Amino acid sequence: QVRLVESGGGLVQAGGSLTLSCAASGSILLINTMGWYRQPPGKSRELVADITTGGITKYADSVKGRATISIDNTKYTVSLQMNSLKPDDTAVYFCYLERLRRDYWGQGTQVTVSS
Repeated sequence: QVRLVESGGGLVQAGGSLTLSCAASGSILLINTMGWYRQPPGKSRELVADITTGGITKYADSVKGRATISIDNTKYTVSLQMNSLKPDDTAVYFCYLERLRRDYWGQGTQVTVSS
């Protein structure tokens, strides 16, 4: 099994920054992609950013220029740094991992941006 443990969520003022981290453990060989989704209140889950173990990144238009995703292939961790946070960034952020065409999810961490 795969276990994902997220950290770094919390309350931040608009314009501030935060970094989310996610550590994977368990059956984690042959990981293809790690990344972050978020689910704003009353809305569907949406991609924020992801990164392959080869370093190819993808960002949602809403966070381009404000977010940087990185992966440590030796520690099986993925980090998401977000700057210039907006109240619209308020959501539960979920780490995910894709391995052998199967997705695994963390429990989620709340990020609240106050205006």
